[in-house]
Amino acid sequence: MNIAVCVKQVPDTTQVKIDPVTNTLIREGIPSILNPFDGFALEMALRMKDQSDGTVTVISMGPAQAEAVLRESMAVGADDAYLVSGRAFGGSDTLATSYILSCAVKAVEENRGAKFDVVFCGKQAIDGDTGQVGPEMAEHLNYAQITYATEVLSCADGKVQIRKETADGYDVLEAVMPVVVSVTKTPFELRFPTVKKRLAANRAQIPVITPEDMEAKSQIDLACCGLKGSPTKVKKSFTPVRSKICNIVEEDSPSASAVRLIAILSNDKRI
Repeated sequence: MNIAVCVKQVPDTTQVKIDPVTNTLIREGIPSILNPFDGFALEMALRMKDQSDGTVTVISMGPAQAEAVLRESMAVGADDAYLVSGRAFGGSDTLATSYILSCAVKAVEENRGAKFDVVFCGKQAIDGDTGQVGPEMAEHLNYAQITYATEVLSCADGKVQIRKETADGYDVLEAVMPVVVSVTKTPFELRFPTVKKRLAANRAQIPVITPEDMEAKSQIDLACCGLKGSPTKVKKSFTPVRSKICNIVEEDSPSASAVRLIAILSNDKRI
């Protein structure tokens, strides 16, 4: 089994603040962490590796400091890691990011001489909360996809069975590999690193995949990357003003409460 995991270094959102004047994130002094959902995805990949005697490759797109989450991933059991980094990738939205990562997956496959059977990623990053990159990667790669995965149930005969979280409980889905799996919160946490693996991870050489390298090998179209390849434009970000004033709508039945709520919102010109 050849397994890839896409991870992201994100600011710790419990400490993020918005500048009230510029309406932008204040990043100074904010620690960076491994995106929690990517941690769940990594643990799921490592458990699959333990059962199938496979290899886990971790890929991250970001600036040089994103190397920290790659070493953290190797410290808990990933076999190797690649950093996708370069100015041409800066400012990418989810569409451009998913395209770049899918190109990076193909470049790593070419470098390794073998295709990945499963590509794991977290369902969303806590800094953007879009939940779009995983499914978009599946489309770029032309792989099957399963979202909201909580557990790998089996993997045999070129197929993988996944437990998928739904609004009403769980579904069990089966997909032919290769497949992109987006992972939500799981019953298990990311394992702790051993001292030996942490020391090895600190010494490891992490290859950097640059825009220039990929363009030279015709592995990517840089017009689809960065700001120029990103159709999403952020006009403004701000901290919502919170009010402690509230109205409790409680009629004789849920339907009557809904009618009353709609009337209140309509009169207040909220809808």
